[in-house]
Amino acid sequence: MEPILVVLAAGMGSRYGGLKQMDPLGPGGEKLLDYSVYDAKRAGFKRVIFLIKHAIEKDFKALVGSRIEQHMQVQYAFQELDKLPEGFSVPEGRVKPFGTGHAVLCCQELLDAPFLVINADDYYGVDAYQQAYQTLSTLKDDDKSRFFMVGYQLQNTVTENGSVARGVCSVDENGYLTTVTERTHIIASSDGPLYTEDCATYHLLPRETPVSMNMFGFTPSLLDEMRTTFPVFLSETIPANPLKAEYFIPGVVNDMLQKDTATVRVLTCRDRWYGVTYQDDKPQVRAALQRMHDDGLYPTPIWG
Repeated sequence: MEPILVVLAAGMGSRYGGLKQMDPLGPGGEKLLDYSVYDAKRAGFKRVIFLIKHAIEKDFKALVGSRIEQHMQVQYAFQELDKLPEGFSVPEGRVKPFGTGHAVLCCQELLDAPFLVINADDYYGVDAYQQAYQTLSTLKDDDKSRFFMVGYQLQNTVTENGSVARGVCSVDENGYLTTVTERTHIIASSDGPLYTEDCATYHLLPRETPVSMNMFGFTPSLLDEMRTTFPVFLSETIPANPLKAEYFIPGVVNDMLQKDTATVRVLTCRDRWYGVTYQDDKPQVRAALQRMHDDGLYPTPIWG
């Protein structure tokens, strides 16, 4: 039951204009997922599943997997549009993946132990993996409190170069998640982060608002919920928005919270998150990674 790291690397990077998960950003040519896997390995993880698309399989294995498999057990799962439950088909004209929840379902045959889900194009920080590994090692499938989320302060996750989507969280006095609200258009401002639903009226959010960066810890029992609710999503949500609707992990979690079938502990990480939502984010991220190498947090190159 050794904890598993699941890296979601099948996204299309539409706002970025390319495959972010393959972009070298570190001084030794490292990609952001190199830092994630390296931090996970030194926290204790021994096994990683990369969720990719067949279209990038050859390049991904050559540029990423071939180096990491010398240090950890590496497995692959594939997210394809037509990987759907029996009786469902891809809407005509759809090219966008069905979301992070579908991505996890595409890994289900390999998920036989508690697992941590992360995005391939996010830098989460060393502390996040240490907290996650320690917590995953204690999770049991039959406990109601069997899930967790690593939460970040909103002010540490925005960019000056455009809008971002974040799962805005409410947390009770005991440190447990009560709701997750997906805000798809958040911008930075001199007054603090602002969100809008209609691109006309903006609402201020406190800088310290906890947000989800899609770093969740689960036991395999999550898959039972997903196998039930994903067909409902395909039946009820997709017809209204067939080309763009997505089945998000925070949405699955929020539904379980509302049904009181699980609790989700929030692990607080005060580190700065880094990511490349837009091409203009690259200089800042490269400079930050260079400082980390200069300070000795990472060797150059990471994998020797």
